[in-house]
Amino acid sequence: MNLKTMLAGLAAKYGNKPAVVCGEKRCSFSELDISSNRVANALLKLGIKKGDRVFLLLENSLEYIITYFGVVKAGAIAVPVDPKYKVDEVASLIGDCQPKILVAESPILDPLMPILPTLTSVEKVIDLSSKYKGQFLTYEEMVASNPADPVKFEADPDDVANISYTAGPSFHPHGAALTHRAIEVEAVVSAEGFGMTDKDVVMLFALPLHHSAGLIIVLLTMLSQGGTVVMLGGISVTALTAAIEREKVTVFIGVPFIFEMLVREAETEGIKNDLSSLRLCAGGGSAVSLALTDRFKQLFGYTIAQFWGLTEATAHVSCQKLDSNYRPGSVGPLLRGWEIRSVDEKGRELPVNREGELILRGLMMKEYYRNPEATAKAIKDGWLYTGDIGRIDELGNVFITGRKKDMIIIKGQNIWPGDIERALLLHPKVAEAAVIGIPDDLRGEIIVAAVVLKPGAKVTEPDLKRVCLDHVANYKVPKQFAIVESLPKTASGKVDKEKLRAALALPPVFLPSAGV
Repeated sequence: MNLKTMLAGLAAKYGNKPAVVCGEKRCSFSELDISSNRVANALLKLGIKKGDRVFLLLENSLEYIITYFGVVKAGAIAVPVDPKYKVDEVASLIGDCQPKILVAESPILDPLMPILPTLTSVEKVIDLSSKYKGQFLTYEEMVASNPADPVKFEADPDDVANISYTAGPSFHPHGAALTHRAIEVEAVVSAEGFGMTDKDVVMLFALPLHHSAGLIIVLLTMLSQGGTVVMLGGISVTALTAAIEREKVTVFIGVPFIFEMLVREAETEGIKNDLSSLRLCAGGGSAVSLALTDRFKQLFGYTIAQFWGLTEATAHVSCQKLDSNYRPGSVGPLLRGWEIRSVDEKGRELPVNREGELILRGLMMKEYYRNPEATAKAIKDGWLYTGDIGRIDELGNVFITGRKKDMIIIKGQNIWPGDIERALLLHPKVAEAAVIGIPDDLRGEIIVAAVVLKPGAKVTEPDLKRVCLDHVANYKVPKQFAIVESLPKTASGKVDKEKLRAALALPPVFLPSAGV
């Protein structure tokens, strides 16, 4: 089975039942199937062949979902990418995956127009809005002028459907290649973890579809069960609670940042909406603190069920059980089909409750696309080395206690410090740069940059922010800068970030990466 046959089966079973609600738009399972057939036929007419990449540079929308299904139905590989990325980041990822078609909206296309001629792999551009009508194919033209008949092509279950770029650096990309089989099976397994059925209505809020959390853990997981996905833009928690009441949402999956905002809003303004339709609130992306869980339960009456996963593992692989086996501070036991070990530096399995690197075996990514070296480091003897540090108790509950990777997590978004360091080094007065994260109650972490200037040079903080804004997404720009005389180094010559943290009198970070 593949994603095409999965959606066709859902359309046959659920017909006119709403699959996706987006503002005033309501798209049934049948409409989703038919419209994505039109997109698939349009792509085939444009010359798409099996295995060609289609680069999706889009904000969340109903059209995004329809286009995604059209891509995988046509046998192409969808490459969902953060539309907040700057030109340099986008060019790097396009260079890595070599897409044949670029799909974007006009405002996102605008800054890319000067470099489009240099993106030699891109043969066609599709504008989901209409500014470039006549120059590029628009979404309206694509669905209006193509047949609704299913395409004849049937993807093999082990064909790659997605390339999902992970927290690896944008300028040295790590694209997790996920197959039809992995996405379909893990969506069902994920639904089992949340206890989802076709009676559920799940909220997709502040989780972008370019990330596997939004695309697979929320959207495809709920659709696989015949339930309804309510998609809400922005980050207004007032709009969120109103939508939960209006649409009778039963499941809300979010990141700690949103739960913290909900708590702060309730503490200052009170709870103004009826949220009694909810049966489950679940959190991932980074650790949900016990203090936040307690405040949320006191105000809203729900325990936040923590889950853990990685893009490389397709969806989430563990989830807390909110029953007699509930263990505060854990991310729960593993879901069906997964095995886990805690291992030492030599890969030897550690006993129960001993802390080590967590490794997984199950239906994981096929590879890092076009990156055999990174693949070999991540997957050894069939085990995925997660880079997360933790332990497993006697009941199989997983506890994440730290991370091995040099990574910063803000609002559930994984950020690679190397991207920011590279941007800072583009400033002509910067000799060296090191970027670290420090704890923050609302965001999880904030970014701090330590910079060594060239002899006699002087810069201002706005100068350093500007060079970052020119080259990396806004959310990667440091909140604080420190000018230092030198950076502490290890014996191998790498920056010793723990010593740097101590020198700057910054607190240590013990932030579990409890989520994709």
